[in-house]
Amino acid sequence: MVVRPAMLYGAECWPLKEKHITKLSVAEMRMLRWMSGFTLRDRIRNEHIREKVGVAPIEDKIRESRLRWFGHIKRRPSDDPVRRVEVLDLTYVKKGRGRPKKTWLENIRNDLSLLDLNENLTFNRTQWRKRIHVADPT
Repeated sequence: MVVRPAMLYGAECWPLKEKHITKLSVAEMRMLRWMSGFTLRDRIRNEHIREKVGVAPIEDKIRESRLRWFGHIKRRPSDDPVRRVEVLDLTYVKKGRGRPKKTWLENIRNDLSLLDLNENLTFNRTQWRKRIHVADPT
């Protein structure tokens, strides 16, 4: 599929909320329906269309790319600029009202718990890649 890489460019760094994932899923399904020649009036389930076209859900692919990037960061030396951001102190930044914004690390923690993974597994690159890989159904 040609459009997916354009839609997901840089997605490994996005702190996504559910509404963002929903919008991406809706846009992808519209394209998949158009590609396969189905409309909403045909009343064919999204899962059947995904199976026919042979693509995994966009949410799973975003999770895979985010965890792949996380593994890359964790394998870097601790004095690397990418790693120094992890311990950056932002207590002096004025915060607005309401709930704090969802952070990238919150997404990572959710992904790790969802897939039942441990941060220490990131140091074994081949095992990490096997555990986070989402295969497209064919």
